[in-house]
This record gives sequence, C-alpha cells and structure tokens, in this order.
Amino acid sequence: MTTLTIKDVPEPLAEHLRQRAARNHRSLQGELMSIIEQAARADAQAASTAPAIGARPLGGGTIVGMSAHGPIVRQGWKTIEQIHAELRAKYPEPIDSGPSSIELIREDRDSR
Repeated sequence: MTTLTIKDVPEPLAEHLRQRAARNHRSLQGELMSIIEQAARADAQAASTAPAIGARPLGGGTIVGMSAHGPIVRQGWKTIEQIHAELRAKYPEPIDSGPSSIELIREDRDSR
C-alpha cells in the first residue's frame, strides 16, 4: 500500500476533519480514506459519462479535453486562411518604416 502525507494542514481544517470523523464513528485516518474513496469514485463516474473530445456542446465551441471541473471547451477557432484575411484587411500595405533586420544584425555584429 502507498502512504500519503499532507503537510501544513491549517488547525481549523484539521479540527473540522476530526469532528467529522467523530460524527461518522471513524478514526481521522478512516475519515480521510473515505473522503479519498468518494472523490475517486466521483471522478471515475464523471470520466465514464464525459462527452467525447471533439464533440460540440450546446453553447458552441469544441471540446478539446477534460479537467477535474468538466470539459475544456475552446471557443472561436479560426482557420489560417481566416486569420490571414483579417490581418490583410487590418494591414493592407507592408510596414516599410524603420531599419531592416539585415541592418540591425550588421549593426549589432559590428558593435562587438
């Protein structure tokens, strides 16, 4: 069996767990094991009923993964073509002001 250790538990939380254990007629160790078992069962149940990655939820977007809090939904995906078109509309002409990268590299090299 594996041994788990939790360090620096705040005293109010530890006291709350001791009281909970007493109410449930368990030792503190038994109460903590019960809490961990419940969390593991809930996680396993959530994973078995989780929506498939790639599915589209009702609110839109795409499910790209799962976290402890539920599906990770990524909103607003754009294709490369859409991004290119937006940038072309925003910046129709290339920016010609300022030194070229070649000039900057030569200046940096020559300063050594």
